[in-house]
Amino acid sequence: MPMNAEYRGPIDLPGIIPVFPLPGALLLPRGQMPLNIFEPRYLAMIDDSLRDGHRMIGMIQPDPVHSGPANKPPLYKIGCVGRITQLAESGDGRYMLELTGVSRFRIEDELKVATSYRQCRVTYAPFADDFIPRKGENEVDRKSLLRALKDFMKANDLKADWDDIDKAPNEALVNALSMMSPYGPAEKQALLEAPDLKTRAELLVAITEIELAKKNIEGEPQLQ
Repeated sequence: MPMNAEYRGPIDLPGIIPVFPLPGALLLPRGQMPLNIFEPRYLAMIDDSLRDGHRMIGMIQPDPVHSGPANKPPLYKIGCVGRITQLAESGDGRYMLELTGVSRFRIEDELKVATSYRQCRVTYAPFADDFIPRKGENEVDRKSLLRALKDFMKANDLKADWDDIDKAPNEALVNALSMMSPYGPAEKQALLEAPDLKTRAELLVAITEIELAKKNIEGEPQLQ
């Protein structure tokens, strides 16, 4: 997805960002995530992001291991910031938008703010490689990835456009499959935190093989 802004490194991104906690949601650099926004606090978050001009939203998952108030659950420390690259109004008070991932971030601290949505001070420094498109593509075992995908599609009686898949670059393929994968929050977080594209691809293959093995043993799908 083309963007009207160029981000070459951590210095180009805001140090304080609004965050949108969403279980099971995985955004990765250069990936696209559609969102249907209807809660008043997140409508305000979108309005403020557009008003401030940075158009950035931090996607992050609540951390299910730790307990907290329902309206303010503890968060994982690592998320991914995205730029609003498409926005449409529904006519009934909702926003339908698309975020394009830019870089992962690590939360340094959550701010006490007057806004109804949460804001965090973050650092992008540990993820400088996220700003380099297609970095590490040659390290990906594409054959293993496609084999796992074909096995998954067959086991779940699903179809795919293999012409488009065959044409997709490794980065786009790995990240799109990770984002669309039907696995739980813990698996999604592990895919997000993978240090490089090769490791993410290997992890996705391993998770898929484990779930297929469970299905073969128990006779029923175990996917979340």
